Amino acid sequence: MKNFDMEKKILPQGAKVLLAENSGFCFGVRRAVDAVEKLIADGEKHIFTVGELIHNPTYLERLRARGVEICREEDILSTAERYPDAVFVIRAHGLPRAVSSMLEERGLRYVDATCPFVKKIHRIVESNSDEKTDTIIIGDKNHPEVEGIKSYAHGRVFICSDEKELAECCEIIGNDDQNCPIMVSQTTFNLKKYENYQKLIKKLYTKPKIFDTICSVTENRQNEAGKLAGISDVMLVLGAKQSSNSKKLYDICRDICKATYFAETAEDVPFAEIGRFYRDNFCGNFTAGITAGASTPDDIIEEVKIRMTNEMTINSDATAIETPEIKDTMTFEEMLNASYKSIRAGERVQGVITSVTNTEVHVDLGIKHTGIIPYSELSFDPNFKVEENFKVGDNIDVVVVKFNDAEGIVSLSKKRMDVDKNWNEIKDAFENGTILNGKVVEAVRGGVIFQAGPNRVFIPASHTTLPRSENAPAEEELTKLIGQEGRIKIIDTNDQRRRAVGSMRVVIREERKAAQAKFWETVEEGKNYTGTVKSLTAYGAFVDLGGVDGMVHITELSWKHIKHPSEVVKVGDTIDVFVKALDVEKKRISLGYKTEESNPWTIFTGKYAVEDIAEVKIVSLMPFGAFAEIVPGVDGLIHISQICEQKIQKPADVLSVGETVAAKITAIDEENKKVSLSIKALLAPEAAEEAVEEAVEAEEAETTEA
Repeated sequence: MKNFDMEKKILPQGAKVLLAENSGFCFGVRRAVDAVEKLIADGEKHIFTVGELIHNPTYLERLRARGVEICREEDILSTAERYPDAVFVIRAHGLPRAVSSMLEERGLRYVDATCPFVKKIHRIVESNSDEKTDTIIIGDKNHPEVEGIKSYAHGRVFICSDEKELAECCEIIGNDDQNCPIMVSQTTFNLKKYENYQKLIKKLYTKPKIFDTICSVTENRQNEAGKLAGISDVMLVLGAKQSSNSKKLYDICRDICKATYFAETAEDVPFAEIGRFYRDNFCGNFTAGITAGASTPDDIIEEVKIRMTNEMTINSDATAIETPEIKDTMTFEEMLNASYKSIRAGERVQGVITSVTNTEVHVDLGIKHTGIIPYSELSFDPNFKVEENFKVGDNIDVVVVKFNDAEGIVSLSKKRMDVDKNWNEIKDAFENGTILNGKVVEAVRGGVIFQAGPNRVFIPASHTTLPRSENAPAEEELTKLIGQEGRIKIIDTNDQRRRAVGSMRVVIREERKAAQAKFWETVEEGKNYTGTVKSLTAYGAFVDLGGVDGMVHITELSWKHIKHPSEVVKVGDTIDVFVKALDVEKKRISLGYKTEESNPWTIFTGKYAVEDIAEVKIVSLMPFGAFAEIVPGVDGLIHISQICEQKIQKPADVLSVGETVAAKITAIDEENKKVSLSIKALLAPEAAEEAVEEAVEAEEAETTEA
């Protein structure tokens, strides 16, 4: 279990206030909030969020005070007419497909802040459903996220919030294996319940398509909340009443810790009741746990944490770190000093830029000291231009380095904040299994350095794309990888040294494994695929179908006899194949390459008929006649009597192998796939008719004798 960390507080012995690490704004909400904050900072005059940006009235009220309005979906066009410069923000929950398309088609200004996890569900539903597919969405039917997901389905949609509704919808769908449903969930749905619903669906259908769409952040938050509730005597869940994910956190915690409270702001928390509960029942150890929904602002969480800590210190000799209270009995100087917040070295704080020069940036931190960031602590880029990147009035996050009371200044560092931020991104990627994009920038001993955004990650040679070998790769082999773009997964971190190890090979392996699983879910006999020839053997060709290999036997490569597959294909060729036979248990696939369309006899009969004239190539000479190629793979016989008007001793007297001549098709034997040709028929049409009959009779006689 992760440590539930918080700032050090002076508490009575045995009393603890623990804050869940994954509390407050999630990635999707933070992204949407940042999008609006940027529009405000850019000076946009008319900003409208399509629906409530997040489910938190306190934060929405703050936005209204700053000029950000809420616009209903049906009012978008009328709002755009009133304010031609309006910019619309699509919230993290996303929008129905029709509304999103309308914004695009009308050319309206908008910022899409839809959470990537929600967009992923849109793509899943859209690509895995058709008019005959039933889609089951597990979630709240009135939630905007669910409304958006629903709009991407092509067939019937069933929205279920509990097991009873799921059972009812399955009765309507039926258990026809030819039309198995697909199932997704709202990103913030209860993980344990969704796992139970998956088991139910798998009992009813043999091939349901079930997708794990609860976002990893929500999953981590719910798991962490449950663990924290398990070690807490009192549990606080902070979030708005209409917040789906906050209510689920409350349900999870309430099932584990009976003394669980739900609050929207610090004013809603019954601190006095919790304090009495602590003093009346716990003389020794006591733990108060706090978690918060994805739409809860950080300042509300911080306020509750401080006030809870203070409540635990009542009737104790200890003193909590808190801003001094301003009293009427204070002098003006005392009141002024008390109004300043206290900070300490090493603390991460936010301030407002008051001055910018080529060598430093001044920051107002809300304290008596003037904050200064020297050039050396602004950026890692040696060509960094201060005045191009910082503006007076901008907010800036910094780390407090040291105080100089004599000069009344405090030294700050933005670089250290960036290091922390970047390292936290790496740790999050490690914990959540996030795939990072980037490229190889340097070859070092034993591997390469991969640049993933602002982060440098070491990749051992064995985890690069180089072929595996018993010997370590030569330096020049690693150097060749520089500039190669790719995707990595973090496989190890060292907090103390702040170093991370990544792997390109793990990503390739996992993607191949996922592709294999998807392939075996959908493969069936007769299905067509486009694949790449991977290797050749004496008995056939192995074809990569996208993570899964199949084999085309040598007899399936061509309609004519060949000695080796290389006569038809080579390694690296892209070819169209179809599944001839499957052995799912042994994971073997037999592929077909030659099709009826490529059958030489089919090509011949589709192009020629009796009485047609064809340019043919003499391929062999026999005592009784000559064989000529009409189309590749189909030969016809020119009987010796049909070669010329006068009688000849042997075909070689008139014809030679490789010669091209014109001949008339006089007969086609479909059953035995034989063709009779005549050159003579083109030389003397009247006499040829009799000669043809004679040739046919002679051929029949030869067949009878044989």
